[in-house]
Amino acid sequence: MATGTDPQAGTAPAAGGAAPARGGVNHPSRAAIGARHLRPDRWWLAPAVTAAGLFAFVVYSTWRAFANDAYYAAPYVSPFYSPCIAENCVPMKGGADWEVFGAWWGLSPALLILIFPLGFRLTCYYYRKAYYRGFWASPPACAVAEPHAKYTGETRFPLILQNVHRYFFYFAVIVAGILTYDTALGFRDERGEWGHMGLGTLVLLANIALIWAYTLSCHSCRHIVGGRIRTFSKHPVRYRVWGWVSALNARHMLLAWASLISVAAADFYVYLVASGAFDDPRFF
Repeated sequence: MATGTDPQAGTAPAAGGAAPARGGVNHPSRAAIGARHLRPDRWWLAPAVTAAGLFAFVVYSTWRAFANDAYYAAPYVSPFYSPCIAENCVPMKGGADWEVFGAWWGLSPALLILIFPLGFRLTCYYYRKAYYRGFWASPPACAVAEPHAKYTGETRFPLILQNVHRYFFYFAVIVAGILTYDTALGFRDERGEWGHMGLGTLVLLANIALIWAYTLSCHSCRHIVGGRIRTFSKHPVRYRVWGWVSALNARHMLLAWASLISVAAADFYVYLVASGAFDDPRFF
């Protein structure tokens, strides 16, 4: 055993003579290393940037979700407000405007639908890693001990609810399908006539492409497609699709951020057009 790593020796005192917490990596059964970690690089930069990016999106999406204004400019509808299932929705020509909730619902209709894409992202494996590290420091980075003396993982409430991710996937597919329909409607003009395209059409196209890529790159999707198969040769179609999904899955983190930015950008573009701050350029 290396010198200074006797498990029975405990941990070295921290600066100022105060003994460190007797839990986690400082438990008497662990190696007696006085330093909190041995990483010389800026390990804190990645979780700090992640936390800042997620916080910015939370602030922006909260503002837009409660705004209940400037979310429809024919033929474009914000992805935050589609499908619009409340009676107080702005009428949308041919859009996903379904009055499922009556006049008793007086809040923003976005609050009725955002729970599904939000739940899908909140329970996503990558986003869990991102906000666990960025906000909870659990752990803050690889080879850096977390400040918590006790670790229970996702075995207790409320984190045990992360297991519903596989079910949110199905709702996410439905929402993505509706947003695809909204994107198709972007090839109309403000009077509802087909055969037109503006800059907003391209914005919605880019957004829905990234949303589908992120959704299909999900670990749950990969398991649904290729999980529980003992012999791939007996399921050539599922194996081929599993290969495609696996290729997307390798870029899940990139697609998670790209789609998060694109959905905010699409909403902001519709907001600018609907509020009159920007005129949508038409190509034909």
